[in-house]
Amino acid sequence: MPSAWQKRQFVRQLRAGGLVAYPTEAVYGLGCDPLNSAAVSALQALKRRSSNKGLILIAADFSQLKDYLQELPAELLKKIQQPSDRAITWLLPAHESVPRGLTGGRSTIAVRLVQHALAKELCELAQMPLVSTSANISGYRALSTAHHTRLKFAQYGVYTINGLVGGAAEPSQIIDAVSGKQLR
Repeated sequence: MPSAWQKRQFVRQLRAGGLVAYPTEAVYGLGCDPLNSAAVSALQALKRRSSNKGLILIAADFSQLKDYLQELPAELLKKIQQPSDRAITWLLPAHESVPRGLTGGRSTIAVRLVQHALAKELCELAQMPLVSTSANISGYRALSTAHHTRLKFAQYGVYTINGLVGGAAEPSQIIDAVSGKQLR
């Protein structure tokens, strides 16, 4: 487990517009402050990822996501907040103020109520959702340890917090919450 100091450093880096790496349910994730457009652009450039691809936001609880979403019907809210034995990323209608860098120009945004204890705690400490994309260059295998993530990304100024990934064998499912269609 990371120390309290490491957690404070993580939050400082995030709030200063820097990039961070942290464990998630299946792999290490790369992230940043979702409302810092320079950080989002830097993350996409680092991964060599097209800005036409949307990004996932992870959050400790639904209240951290409200400003990113259109108002949702009660039955949909209940559906996405139900506990699951597998991590689920939901595509939901994005609020019109959400930056294009997060949606890839679509009318939806991908969000997940994170199940990984440390990732959840980091969202709570930062008091915001985090951009979450796998720790890799697009097209390459995602990294699953702090050590390998640090070796690959420290040279680019990414702050990697120590921690173990969860036990998930695969990345989260991606489900369009309105249509119910599973995309991954």
